[in-house]
Amino acid sequence: MIDLYFWPTPNGYKATIALAELGLLGKVIPVDILSGAQFDPEFLEISPNNKIPAIVDHDGPGGEKVSIFETGAILLYLAEKTGQLLPKDEIGRLEALKWLFFQVSSMGPMLGQAHHFRTYAPEPIEYAINRYTEEASRLYNVLDRRLSTHEYLADEYSIADISAFAWVRPRKMQGQQLEDYPHVKRWYDAIKVRPAVSEGLSVLSKNMKWKAKPGSDEWKNMFSNKKPD
Repeated sequence: MIDLYFWPTPNGYKATIALAELGLLGKVIPVDILSGAQFDPEFLEISPNNKIPAIVDHDGPGGEKVSIFETGAILLYLAEKTGQLLPKDEIGRLEALKWLFFQVSSMGPMLGQAHHFRTYAPEPIEYAINRYTEEASRLYNVLDRRLSTHEYLADEYSIADISAFAWVRPRKMQGQQLEDYPHVKRWYDAIKVRPAVSEGLSVLSKNMKWKAKPGSDEWKNMFSNKKPD
């Protein structure tokens, strides 16, 4: 049994989609990042960086319980545990891993900054808005070029696609339109209709809240430098 510690964010949905694709989506434990639940000592034992998602697999390696945080590690663990969502051949596996780490090292951080300065910043900062909106466009163009010659990011649908898809969903917050990237649009439209993707995106969807008023307690819990006691 796998417990998922989750809140409806792009990174959170990477985990729910992967678990749904693998038929492993079961117990979901909400971690309300707007109320500061990510700083609870019990959660920090599982996710020391106070970020969601995190998982606890009660049947981990050797039958031992194991906890995992960071979405790249979670997706790779799930793929290796099940032998699914990762190409079997070495070259295909490397392709999937390259694009998985492209998402976690480039797309996630840069698009997250675009979200912040376009939506959450207490006051508009033109340089930051332009900087991260333009970087978002550059990253979408990287995806578009890749997808112009490949159906998926690797040779088959994989954890790399799940990882990138979850961050393309809130594209308007990044100042992007799918119509500007026809190959990304073709890929995105194909993935969004997968039954497991719909299942993964339905988890706690009623709790989704993209905006928190700057200065509010919710905003402080999401963005302050609060340190756990």
